[in-house]
Amino acid sequence: MSATVEGPDFVALQVRDIPAAAAFFEERLGLRRAPGGPDHAVVFATTPIPFAVREPLPGVDLGDVARPGLGVALWLRTTDAPALRERLVAAGTEDVTPLQDSPFGPTFSFTGPEGYRLTVHGG
Repeated sequence: MSATVEGPDFVALQVRDIPAAAAFFEERLGLRRAPGGPDHAVVFATTPIPFAVREPLPGVDLGDVARPGLGVALWLRTTDAPALRERLVAAGTEDVTPLQDSPFGPTFSFTGPEGYRLTVHGG
């Protein structure tokens, strides 16, 4: 039998300012860093798939990009979307949309570090 892919196993956003991006995910979304990790990234203890912010890969110049991640839909799961939305609005997070019903529970989107568009659902 030939090898097949089972699905995503790791997700990382390439950013210019790792400390600022990591602080956003820690302070506004409540993510916690995984122990250890490489020098070029901050890996969070997320399940079932690890998530990180990392320096750009060789050959990637984020200075030439108007909005990183354009074309990628990154959804994050929470236990309480309404409460998380309120917290993000209170913290001055950019472009937080109203809650909407979806097949995945209450959903909203916002602009995260360096212009990445993120969607949250659940709860």
